[in-house]
Amino acid sequence: MELSTEKNVHPSAVQAEEKVESPWLEAWRSFRKNKLAVVGALIVLFFVILAVFAPLIAPTGINEQQLANRLKAPSADHWFGTDDFGRDILSRVIYGARISLWVGFLAVLGSLAAGCLLGILAGYYGRWVDTIISRFFDIMLAFPSILLAIAIVAVLGPSLRNALIAIAIINIPNFGRLIRSRVLSVKQEEYIMAAKAVGMSDARILFLHVLPNSMGPIIVQGTLAVATAIIEAAALGFLGLGAEAPNPEWGKMLSDAKAYLIQAPWTMIFPGLAIMLTVLGFNLMGDGLRDALDPRMKS
Repeated sequence: MELSTEKNVHPSAVQAEEKVESPWLEAWRSFRKNKLAVVGALIVLFFVILAVFAPLIAPTGINEQQLANRLKAPSADHWFGTDDFGRDILSRVIYGARISLWVGFLAVLGSLAAGCLLGILAGYYGRWVDTIISRFFDIMLAFPSILLAIAIVAVLGPSLRNALIAIAIINIPNFGRLIRSRVLSVKQEEYIMAAKAVGMSDARILFLHVLPNSMGPIIVQGTLAVATAIIEAAALGFLGLGAEAPNPEWGKMLSDAKAYLIQAPWTMIFPGLAIMLTVLGFNLMGDGLRDALDPRMKS
C-alpha cells in the first residue's frame, strides 16, 4: 500500500503566496497608518489649495488699501485684522502661500537636479571625479547655510528670483551627498554588474537602474527640504533680501510688521503661524514618508 506524500493545498492559498505586493503600495499603506504623517499631508494640501485658489478664496485684493481701517484688530470684516496700510491680512496670507510654496518647490527642484547629477557622477565614477565633487560639497557645507544664502543674494542683488537661486544652491550638497552614498551602495548590486556585462551604456545604467532605486531617500529628503526652503525664503524676506514690496511674502510681512509688534501684534502673529504650520506639515509628512519608505523603520 503506497502512502501519498502530496499535500492538499487550496488554490487560493497558492495564489496568496504567489501574489507580491508593490513596494509603493506597501509604503502607501504604511504611510496611511501614521496619523501624524496624514495630519501633515492634510496641512500641506490645505496650503496648496489656498495657493491654487487664492483669487477665489481671498476676501479682498492683496493691495487694496483702506487707510481709515489701518491696524484694525481682527473682526468679522477682517478676520486677521489689517496692516499699517489698511490691507486685509487674511488675503495677503492666502496669497503669500503662493509665493512661499512656489519658492520652496522650485528651489528644491533646482537643488535636486544639480545635486543628483553631481552625486551620481561622484558615486558611480569615483576616483578623481569623486574627490573633486566631494571637496566641493565639503567647502559649501563649511559655511552656515543662511550666511551663504545672504552672500549669494548680496552678489546677485535682492529679489525673490535671486533668493530662490541662492536657496537652490545652498541645498545642492545635501542632495549630492545623499545620492552619492546611495550610488556607492547600488552600483555593487548584481543587476548593475549584469547591465555592464551586456554592454549597457553608463548613462542608461545611471538613469534606468541606479536613480530609480534611489528614489525613496530622494523623496524623503525633498519633502523635508521644501520646509527648509520656506524657512530660508522667509528669513531672506525678513532681512529685506527676498521678495520686494508690495508682494505678500510671509517673511516680508513679518519684517514690515515688526515695528507694530506691541501696537498691533496680529500683523506678525498670522504670517508667523502660516510659516509655522506649513513647515510643520512638510516635516510631519517627511517623517511619515521616511518611516514608510525606509525598510529599517519597519517592524
